[in-house]
Amino acid sequence: MATIKEIRDRINSVNDTKKITNAMYLISSTKLRKAKKMLTETEPFFFATQAMISRVVRHLPEGVENIFLETRLDIPEKERRRGYIIFTDDKGLAGAYNHNVLDVAEEHIKNDGDKWKLFVIGEVGRFHFASKNMDIEESFLFTSQNPTLHRARKIAAEILDYYYSRQIDEFYVIYTTVHGNVCETRYEKLLPLDIITDIQLMEQPAGVMREEFLMEPSPSAILDNIVPNYITGFIYGALVEAFCSVQSARMMAMDSANKNAEKMLDNLQRTYNRTRQALITQEITEVVSGAKALKRSKEAKKKGAALEKR
Repeated sequence: MATIKEIRDRINSVNDTKKITNAMYLISSTKLRKAKKMLTETEPFFFATQAMISRVVRHLPEGVENIFLETRLDIPEKERRRGYIIFTDDKGLAGAYNHNVLDVAEEHIKNDGDKWKLFVIGEVGRFHFASKNMDIEESFLFTSQNPTLHRARKIAAEILDYYYSRQIDEFYVIYTTVHGNVCETRYEKLLPLDIITDIQLMEQPAGVMREEFLMEPSPSAILDNIVPNYITGFIYGALVEAFCSVQSARMMAMDSANKNAEKMLDNLQRTYNRTRQALITQEITEVVSGAKALKRSKEAKKKGAALEKR
């Protein structure tokens, strides 16, 4: 059985840990509010750009050639070279957040043979793939804790260089979104753009009048301008969503840790009280026993003295 000192030390240790987890909870809640504000400000630009691409592609004249109009459907499924952009955090203590992202990534990578390349954001992802001797094509060495448009442009520029040079046929993004208190790992295709592919494969209804569009300097130049902006916006949105999700996941993990600490403290306090009560009872018993023994000793001496007088 643990001693009073050991139980008291354990209580102090749990209290110290609880202070840390509570502080992390408060920090994450502050960062989550900031991330949600950033996400709200980002969405109008993203949806407006997406709508503009759809509108331009629907009104493209025949015969326009552009790399973003290629569907790459002519390449057999097993021959396509895929790039995976993986968003993880820089540290743990966020529940299953990093684990879920890495699981989804590995599940898709194992089906691609050797025709894949990894583009990783976040220390956890870098260490994970390095520990498994999986080559990382591009590791973006900035923290995932501070999403900025500048960083999104840098990632987008790297991605587009691989796409322009045809080193990669398809790009996929693996990141996490949050809805309420639920985090969901998303696996989405980034390039070629599905909104372009879907419009190209869709038959226009007969009798529908198109708007009159004047594209200057050329339809291809317009695509070369708005699609990279869309890719940048998508990546920035994924950075913010991932940042928002990890703060939510960390808040839930720290809240759970705080509740577990409360339960541990309750159990330890009860154990401490029982042990302390047992010690007090033992001390009282020893005092009473000692007093009785002393009383018997005195009575025995009195009887001995009385016998001597006789």
